[in-house]
Amino acid sequence: MTEASKDAVDAIIDQWHAVRPDLETTPMAVFGRIYRIARTVGDAVERAYAPYGISRGEFDVVATLRRSGAPYTLSPRQLSATLMLTTGGMTGRLDKLEKAGLLFRTPDPHDRRGLRVTITDRGLALIDEAVAAGLEVQRAALKGLGEEEVAVLGGLLRKLTADVQGA
Repeated sequence: MTEASKDAVDAIIDQWHAVRPDLETTPMAVFGRIYRIARTVGDAVERAYAPYGISRGEFDVVATLRRSGAPYTLSPRQLSATLMLTTGGMTGRLDKLEKAGLLFRTPDPHDRRGLRVTITDRGLALIDEAVAAGLEVQRAALKGLGEEEVAVLGGLLRKLTADVQGA
């Protein structure tokens, strides 16, 4: 690798090698880059959602309802479990999204203590546009890779995710 092809993660690894040559830094090379990619692309996706008046977290709620299929209704508990969010955090997001007219809450007809959350027509139209905008950002981030490379990377990350989550 030439000096010109080195990135910020390489510089960090070189610094560690200078002060701790005994360390095997391969994991740092992988996860340092994953973190940087996630932060950079995540920030760009957040900016893509901004014109729609939603944050990434709010996108996730409305998108989860959309992905659930018609009638686009889930319980707050189902949403919290899918998004790995506390019930308090979910309540705040639901309040904001309901105020914006993107979803509404109704009593659960099968559980008088429960609620159902349903996407509105406005929310449905918004999420369909926002998801396309976010995907365009992600597609642009992958432009330097070929189709086969993207498939291989996706497969490797799937395997890594399973290994890490199973640990």
